[in-house]
Amino acid sequence: MRLDDEQESSHYEVQDGRGGGGGGLGGGLGMLLPLIGSRFGCGGIAVVLIIMVVMGMNPLSLIGGGGGGQQVQTERPATGELSAVQRTSLKVLGSTERRWTDIFKAEGQQYPPPTLVFFSQNGQSGCGAAQSAMGPFYCPADQRIYIDTDFFNEMESRFNAPGDFPIGYIIAHEVGHHIQTITGEADKIRKAQQRASEAEGNALQVKMELQADCYAGVWAARDTNLMEAGDLEEGMRAAQAIGDDTLQKSAGRRPVPESFTHGTGAQRMEWLRKGLSTGDPAQCDTFQGAI
Repeated sequence: MRLDDEQESSHYEVQDGRGGGGGGLGGGLGMLLPLIGSRFGCGGIAVVLIIMVVMGMNPLSLIGGGGGGQQVQTERPATGELSAVQRTSLKVLGSTERRWTDIFKAEGQQYPPPTLVFFSQNGQSGCGAAQSAMGPFYCPADQRIYIDTDFFNEMESRFNAPGDFPIGYIIAHEVGHHIQTITGEADKIRKAQQRASEAEGNALQVKMELQADCYAGVWAARDTNLMEAGDLEEGMRAAQAIGDDTLQKSAGRRPVPESFTHGTGAQRMEWLRKGLSTGDPAQCDTFQGAI
C-alpha cells in the first residue's frame, strides 16, 4: 500500500497493562464473556472455559469476577514514539475516516470516527478486559477498536498472510463494525439474535462479519491511490486464512458450518471483493431482509 504520504489519525490511545494486579485473567474474562458470546456464540465461551481448565484456573471464578480488576494505564504518546506497525495502522485509520466522512456527508450525515486502542497482551475496554488471544475487536459500548499489534506478526507467521494490505483489511473490517453500530444495524442484529436459536444466531453473526468485510472493501475501493500491485492478492489471502473453515481445519477439526461465526474463507473473499468492485456500501446487504 502507498501510505508514505497518508495522514495519520489522531484518534488513538496506548494502554499499558503490565504490572497490574487485582482480578487478573479470570476476572477480566468474566467481564468479556458477553462479548465473546455475542461474537463467537456458545462455542467461543466453551473454548475460553477449556483454556482456563488447561491453564489450571477455576472456571467458577468467572461467576463472581475478581477483586479490583487489572490496573491499566492509558497514554497518548506522540506518533513518533509509536512502532512502525502502529503508525501504519493509524494511517489506515486516517484513510477510513476520510472515506467514510465523504460517504456520510453525501447522505447529509456526520461521521463520528472510532478510536483505535493499542495494547500489549492485556488491556481494558468498555466491554471488559482486552486479551490478545481474542484478536482485534470492536467494542460498541465505547466505540473503540482494540488491537494487540503482535496479531499482525501472527497473520504472517501463522496464517501466511504477510504484507501491509492485511493490516488495512483488518482495521477497515473493525471500522465496518463501527459503521454497523452508529447506523443502528448492529442493534437490530443483536435483537434478532436474542430471538433466534444458537445456530440461527451464529448465522446472523456470520452475515454481520461478512458485511464488515464488504465495508472494508468499500474503503479500499474509495481510496484506490493507496492500492499497489499485489494488494488485492494479499487481501484475498488474508480473508481466506481467517475463514472459519480454514481455522477449524488448521486446528485439526472437521469444519462444522453451524458453529461458524465469521464465514468461510470463500465467503469472506467474496464479500471483500464485492466491496472492492462496487465501492458502494448499499451493495453490502448480507442480510437481504433477514433482520
